[in-house]
Amino acid sequence: MPVTLRTLTGADLDAHLDDLARLRIAVFRAFPYLYDGDAAYERRYLRTYVETPGGVLVAALDGDRVVGAATGVPLVGEPDDVRRAVADGGLDVAATFYFGESVLLPAYRGRGLGVGFFEAREAHARALGGMTHAVFCAVERPADHPRRPADYVPLDAFWRRRGYAPLPGARCAFSWRDLDEPAESPKPMAFWVRRLAPSE
Repeated sequence: MPVTLRTLTGADLDAHLDDLARLRIAVFRAFPYLYDGDAAYERRYLRTYVETPGGVLVAALDGDRVVGAATGVPLVGEPDDVRRAVADGGLDVAATFYFGESVLLPAYRGRGLGVGFFEAREAHARALGGMTHAVFCAVERPADHPRRPADYVPLDAFWRRRGYAPLPGARCAFSWRDLDEPAESPKPMAFWVRRLAPSE
């Protein structure tokens, strides 16, 4: 059975938050995030997508099983430090759509679902009206990080093929606990941006 993508909002999105939390905890354990997931934190964090008008979850479904997910929300729904970072990069916060996580189980990679995640979120952002740009941020790890796998390939080339480029001047930090850390610590995040054409 082929994997299908569904764009979910409102109550349908809310019904899949546990699936999203499960995927985040599983997928983000790997480099470069090394996230030691916490279910209670996930429940609090993910409410943003339900409670902010315009929030979206794109679910990858293998039958009834959610095997991947990508999220987005108008930037006005994000915390102050994220909004400030994007504003420092020269963008209008009210006209910017923020992409959150994009997580996919390893067995389902290489099938074009990552491209589908971007296309579906961009379409959703354009449909909201008034959104001129899409942004996301990604953790920055040093090249000599001890947990960096020898075969690790950054996603920069994939993002550039999707039309994204680094957003100069936009920086912030997110805090979480790495797998080998006793407590949370701030991690530097770099922003990427694409101008949204009215229709594609």
